[in-house]
Amino acid sequence: MTKQTTAEPARGEPEPQPRSVRVVLLALMIAMLLAMLDNMIIGTAMPTIVGELGGLEHLSWVVTAYTLATAASTPLWGKVGDMFGRKGVFLTSIVIFLIGSALSGMAQDMGQLIGFRTIQGLGAGGLMVGVMAIIGDLIPPRERGKYQGMMAGVMALAMIGGPLVGGTITDHWGWRWSFYINLPLGAVALAMVTTVLHLPKKRRATGTPIDFLGAALLTVGITAIVLVTTWGGTEYAWGSATIVGLAVGGAAALAAFLYVETRASDPIMPLHIFRSRNFTVMSLIGFITGFVMFGAVLYLPIFQQSVQGASATNSGLLLLPMLIAMMIVSLLVGRFTTSTGKYRIFPIVGGALMTAGLFLLAQMDTGTSRLTSGVYMAVLGAGMGFLMQITMLVAQNSVEMKDMGVASSSTTLFRTLGSSFGVAIMGALFTSRVQDEMAARGGSGLTEGTAQLDAASLAKLPEALREAYQHAVASGTHSAFLVAAAVSVLGFVLAFLVKEVALRGAGPTPAPKTVTGDDHTKVAETV
Repeated sequence: MTKQTTAEPARGEPEPQPRSVRVVLLALMIAMLLAMLDNMIIGTAMPTIVGELGGLEHLSWVVTAYTLATAASTPLWGKVGDMFGRKGVFLTSIVIFLIGSALSGMAQDMGQLIGFRTIQGLGAGGLMVGVMAIIGDLIPPRERGKYQGMMAGVMALAMIGGPLVGGTITDHWGWRWSFYINLPLGAVALAMVTTVLHLPKKRRATGTPIDFLGAALLTVGITAIVLVTTWGGTEYAWGSATIVGLAVGGAAALAAFLYVETRASDPIMPLHIFRSRNFTVMSLIGFITGFVMFGAVLYLPIFQQSVQGASATNSGLLLLPMLIAMMIVSLLVGRFTTSTGKYRIFPIVGGALMTAGLFLLAQMDTGTSRLTSGVYMAVLGAGMGFLMQITMLVAQNSVEMKDMGVASSSTTLFRTLGSSFGVAIMGALFTSRVQDEMAARGGSGLTEGTAQLDAASLAKLPEALREAYQHAVASGTHSAFLVAAAVSVLGFVLAFLVKEVALRGAGPTPAPKTVTGDDHTKVAETV
């Protein structure tokens, strides 16, 4: 008689997930929604916040502090979960996020708000990693595909609903409720996870030192990279001493981190996980997907508002063709993966569609209709639907269960860094192109310091200048999406390196006889 521990559910298990697991998944989706929705909601409330608290010169730090804390803490949460147990660490991240939310809502000046947003970001880093790692613990990869549509739906809901919810809350309840709204949702997730989620407790081996040096070097390196991509071309020129110093310092910290990890007895990010070709390839594809997705989410609404005359009020709805296509394809891919156990073709098809969609979007000009741009967005969304969840699925399937947390956090980190680079590089190209075009058309004074005009400023322009600006935005959009398409080609090529490794839970082993209680959290016996 052999025993299979709960960290890896019995293989070949055909029955549906028990009700308790479905309840836990609902709680996890709420936590995931909290992490993704926050920045979307806050964006629309920022003008009101600045109007009450002042500190316009520190405005960007409200978002940067949150992003930095999230990115820097992501790998730490994953490793701590592997070391001390997933449930307690995940609950801690929820509590920290809620404390940060409550304090942010009570902030009396911009300095306090930035500090409290840092606390909130620290918790948010653990939310995303915790969700992915717990799903990896509860559900074998073969069965996990069923829930890809759910995760893609949460992502779409955050992107579409965030600006709408943020605007509504700010207009009717005040900006502080943009933070307070997290409290009831977080309390529900906290209660559900506490009462329903049961995972095996882990005990850390005594005498094994914690890799504090590695954690510190990784945090410094990630912080420097995010600051370079956030400040470069906006707060400071790309060639300035600040940006160059951050880039050199970040590279040195990461190089030192890699060296330390080869010597640490229990590294914060064990490098052996990158020996798996599938894991490394999926991490890189995740980086590219983040690069493309967040750049598209930022610059598509600018094009549609400035060139096509769409309303900024419902800006999230402008992305519906892309997000709906992404959600539907992700759901179908998940179902197919669950029923067949096959997945290698999806990164290849996804890379091809994503590249095609970006190239089509690069062809948009002042005469492009909303219907045409919607079709182009749907092609891009379909490509991302093939990639968004399959990258995490294959990455988690490529490591041992003891490394599930660091695998989840590493994949999430690569996607986060990809989004930072995507926004920075596409933004630099967009801004440079718009300003060059406006200078050529005699309107350079309009875009000094920024390449984006709000709807009110655009409406006040003389017709000739307005048309010049629309042509400039179309040209900037062309440049931004063309470079994104070039980056996407790399993802398409990398996809051919993926090997079809059997998903855990897909084997032909006999159906297990499970001890009474919550499946996937008790010990299963196979005779």
